[in-house]
Amino acid sequence: MSSRMAGSVLLRHAGAGAGRLFATTASPAARTALAGGEGAWARMMSTSAASHAKDEAAKAAATGDGEKKEVAVNSYWGIEQSKKLVREDGTEWKWSCFRPWETYTADTSIDLTKHHVPNTMLDKIAYYTVKSLRFPTDIFFQRRYGCRAMMLETVAAVPGMVGGMLLHLRSLRRFEQSGGWIRALLEEAENERMHLMTFMEVAQPRWYERALVITVQGVFFNAYFFGYLISPSSRTASSGTSRRRPSHSYTEFLKDLDDGKIDNVPAPAIAIDYWRLPANATLKDVVTVVRADEAHHRDVNHFASDVYYQGMELKATPAPIGYH
Repeated sequence: MSSRMAGSVLLRHAGAGAGRLFATTASPAARTALAGGEGAWARMMSTSAASHAKDEAAKAAATGDGEKKEVAVNSYWGIEQSKKLVREDGTEWKWSCFRPWETYTADTSIDLTKHHVPNTMLDKIAYYTVKSLRFPTDIFFQRRYGCRAMMLETVAAVPGMVGGMLLHLRSLRRFEQSGGWIRALLEEAENERMHLMTFMEVAQPRWYERALVITVQGVFFNAYFFGYLISPSSRTASSGTSRRRPSHSYTEFLKDLDDGKIDNVPAPAIAIDYWRLPANATLKDVVTVVRADEAHHRDVNHFASDVYYQGMELKATPAPIGYH
């Protein structure tokens, strides 16, 4: 055997031994990377970066200086975090639940006395059902309007979500557009949820009130869902009628604020930014704009009900997006 052939045999044996050595000592992730090429290495690097980010977040949380340090999220999927948002005055925007372009100034000049007269049997059932719910609410919450507002908003945010969800599914089934009504109803649900987030800064619910919210929401969601399937026109009308209950409660809330029975504390920061209120706004200003929102939702739902009662479909009538 020539020296060249002998050297080749020795190199092959050495390579095989090294492969077995590294395959034995390397971690499972490394062996996967060796077998998977560049894609596997990229996933390993992503996992490593994510682990590093978690470690940094844990260190930041462990520091006792009380300052929140932002940790950049490194992702294999290429999703970049948006740049820091600022207000019109150049100060940093601190809310992640809504953006500066989603804020607005409420129209408080809306007519609060409008009333939909129930005509059909289903309308009358919805009207008197909503009216009858006033009495247990008054007994349970009495004059604690902050907690009452939280309960009302957990219920008021349901109709828009149910209606938007069912219209969305119908649009998919029938391969048709919705005239913007999906967005309008989901916009209403989001606005009601922001009411809740605001009043959470004013009053904290007790444990039994939280339990009541879970029970009421579960019953109301399912009842409204099946009712909407049976008669969308009656459900939208009842949703508009139900807005009278919050409007009445907020009017009583304002009376107690004017009479000094409830402290007119400074408005929560989230409310000042969401409704573009002045920096010195108070709780009375917040209740006023929330009541105006409820009146706008009343109009939108009764408008949708009128569309149904006139024998038309919502998709044929452009939705009043951004009406509130």
